[in-house]
Amino acid sequence: MKFYSQEFKHEQAEKIGILLVNLGSPEAPDASSIRRFLKEFLSDQRVIEMPKFFWQLILNFFILPFRPAKLVPLYQSIWTKDGSPLVSTAQKQKEKLEAKFNNNKLTFALAMRYGQPDIASAMRKLSRDNARKILIFPTYAQYSGTTTAAIFDAVTSELQQWRWVPELRFINQYHDQNAYIQALADSVQAHWLSQKGQKLIMSFHGLPEVYHTKGDPYYCQCHKTARLLAEKLQLDETQWLMTFQSRFGKQEWLKPYTSETLSDLASQGIKFVDIICPGFSIDCLETLEEIAVENRDVFLNAGGKSYHYIPALNDSSSQISAMASLIEQHIQGWEITSDPEMLQQRKRLKNSLLD
Repeated sequence: MKFYSQEFKHEQAEKIGILLVNLGSPEAPDASSIRRFLKEFLSDQRVIEMPKFFWQLILNFFILPFRPAKLVPLYQSIWTKDGSPLVSTAQKQKEKLEAKFNNNKLTFALAMRYGQPDIASAMRKLSRDNARKILIFPTYAQYSGTTTAAIFDAVTSELQQWRWVPELRFINQYHDQNAYIQALADSVQAHWLSQKGQKLIMSFHGLPEVYHTKGDPYYCQCHKTARLLAEKLQLDETQWLMTFQSRFGKQEWLKPYTSETLSDLASQGIKFVDIICPGFSIDCLETLEEIAVENRDVFLNAGGKSYHYIPALNDSSSQISAMASLIEQHIQGWEITSDPEMLQQRKRLKNSLLD
């Protein structure tokens, strides 16, 4: 095996690295970029648990030739002057966390599980900064094998190529962290200052139901997040609902489905709803288009009168505070101390190599 040649600076003080990771986005809202992104994303067996050969036939002959072109206008509708809203907002999160800590003992890097910036490049950036301890921070509040574990796979795959593996810690989930729940509640209450619907819908990204029956804890963690948020908002059981969105294919997914629930509510006489997506730390295609536009049309066409999407936490001050508290919690005990003897040994070794 050929190992990655890490730039080892003998005189450089060690740091703690913080790797922020989200899912990712196409690099541009065009068919070729979307196709590359989908191919990488949907080829991950953490995401699609089917026999590889059979799935690759479906992916390459029935999905990739047609699906990207259908997604082009949707991505174009959410694209900003800074590019992908998911990637640009994730960059703002990183910059605000750097400013909040303002600590030269910490070094931050941003990565996407699929697309750019990739995990390998971000990990190597931390290596160049001499991060000997690295905290991996998947920005998914609820754990799933399809998301958090997929990041673990990519990180460990990269580290298999490193000669000197750093100490690692990994944020597994934060679905019930008080600062996260409070930030969600604050965002809902801020929206309610101007208008409040008859029901609050909490919509989470869906998963095939079989993943849950095989042991994925995502469904249970979504329920706990929803319950805690409802309690924080002092809502009774008639004032809120939890649903799942973004399903595709013919298999059963986690229920109730968001679109069907909205249609049923309108037909039952509910005219005013608010909807929030607690599982998304950043607004992206699934919230800005699917929830804010497509599902709004479902509700209004079924007889609803008022539909309001409450944005993701994005790079809000409450989001940054919640993320900072998680980082502080998980780096406890990781004190960075410069060992004078080791630094001198490194300098002597460096000088001997230069002679």
